[in-house]
Amino acid sequence: MLNVDEDNYKEAVESSYKVSVTPGISNEIRQIIDDNSSEVNSSSSDFWVLVSALKEFIPNEGNGELPLEGTIPDMTSLTEYYVSLQKIYQAKAESDCLAMEHRVKSILKRIGRDPESISRAYIKTFCKNTRKLKVCRYRSMEEEFSSPVLSEVQKYFADEDSCYAMNFYVLLRAVDRVAASYSRLPGIFDSEIVEDVPRLKAAAVSVLSDMGLKGASLSEDLVTEVCRFAGAEIHPVAAFIGGVASQEVIKLVTKQFVPLNGTFIFNGIDLKSQVLAL
Repeated sequence: MLNVDEDNYKEAVESSYKVSVTPGISNEIRQIIDDNSSEVNSSSSDFWVLVSALKEFIPNEGNGELPLEGTIPDMTSLTEYYVSLQKIYQAKAESDCLAMEHRVKSILKRIGRDPESISRAYIKTFCKNTRKLKVCRYRSMEEEFSSPVLSEVQKYFADEDSCYAMNFYVLLRAVDRVAASYSRLPGIFDSEIVEDVPRLKAAAVSVLSDMGLKGASLSEDLVTEVCRFAGAEIHPVAAFIGGVASQEVIKLVTKQFVPLNGTFIFNGIDLKSQVLAL
């Protein structure tokens, strides 16, 4: 007799909605597959060679789907049933990985590279994570400074949540300009704060002009406050920023999780942070 209070039936009911989810490939993954970089040549990175192989795999061995990860979630089940189900998924994942490996070698040979130059371990890792692929393209600081995207700048200044962070961004760049001109940070000497405020304000107006906002200016109170702060490094704030920076380094080194895309601004007064993609 069926007992609906049994754990496995409860789990089945709770997960039943997944049956109605339409299978397929997300738009984000589709964009990566259709990226121009997937048309590989001898100078292409290993990642794009694998994407090119994935592009070939999907309509062929994949039958319109990505390679199977080969893992199943924990569930209430008899051990023998769970292991049997797990083996089925693992076998399909291994088959998909083998098909991908053959396509990778074929592509490498076609573009004039050593067919063994991409390890099976890397291919296997790629196959397990095809649903989580992410391509990050960043503008360099030189591009950000020399060719700002006016529409993004205007958007941030018009947005109430981003405007304050944008003001600090402009002032931090203005501080660098004052420091470059006078070989010191503005406000570092109490006796010169009165002279430094207009210097910093003029530098901020110059930064705004370079960003395409000619005639714009910032709050006098905010300029004065930045001068008064004089480049001080408060220990808790410095520790927090150091933690953020180290976290981003770990992301880049391990190639796991998605790094911040833009300039990170932390407002220690209101304990708010903002990423400005300029």
